[in-house]
Amino acid sequence: MATSAADVISALLEAADAAERTRVARVFKGADSETRFLGVPMRQVFGVAKRFTNLDLRNVETLLDDPHYEVRMAGVSILDFNARDKKLPPEERKAIYDLYVRRHDRINNWDLVDRAAPHVVGEYLVDNDRSVLDRLATSADPHRRRTALVATHAFIKRGETVYTFRIAALLAADPDDYVQKAIASWVREAGKRDEAALVQFIRQNSDRLPRPTLTNATKLLPKNVRAKLRNAST
Repeated sequence: MATSAADVISALLEAADAAERTRVARVFKGADSETRFLGVPMRQVFGVAKRFTNLDLRNVETLLDDPHYEVRMAGVSILDFNARDKKLPPEERKAIYDLYVRRHDRINNWDLVDRAAPHVVGEYLVDNDRSVLDRLATSADPHRRRTALVATHAFIKRGETVYTFRIAALLAADPDDYVQKAIASWVREAGKRDEAALVQFIRQNSDRLPRPTLTNATKLLPKNVRAKLRNAST
């Protein structure tokens, strides 16, 4: 049976709890003053989204246009669930990717990015032109900049770290806290695959990276290596 965006919203409303609105709203760090909250915990949002993975992209876009944070999260979650399907036809994977990039204006919180960028954007770019990452990394929108880095997780999984460190270098002096948090997390993850590349990245960018980013990016390195990097950056 065909489903619609209205069906998804109805399911979310059934799960909504007015008492949860304040707690859910605390997660939203975007600058969009028009965003509203239903009061649906993320675990339940993901559960609703999983029930509607057959939703067509026209209706997913309707979800992304909704002013409610949880509705948009359901939309990106549907994209993510579908993008995780290894048997997804290439043309469908491209359509999902295209929708994400085209409607990035509605993907306007750090967790909306993190929910879908690795599989929707990153997995598509594994075998396609990656120049979009440079365009996203130089965007005025911090959420697009975060996508540029978070998407490289698909490459890290395959042992490829060059793009992660290159995009992180472009963003090293970024003023946005959530971009900086992504730098720390993703270069640390890439460093598990290539410790030498992480050390080189830190040495080359220590003068531009904020102290919390340096601390979090290097916390898995051996103590003596961290000490050398710390002394070199002072």
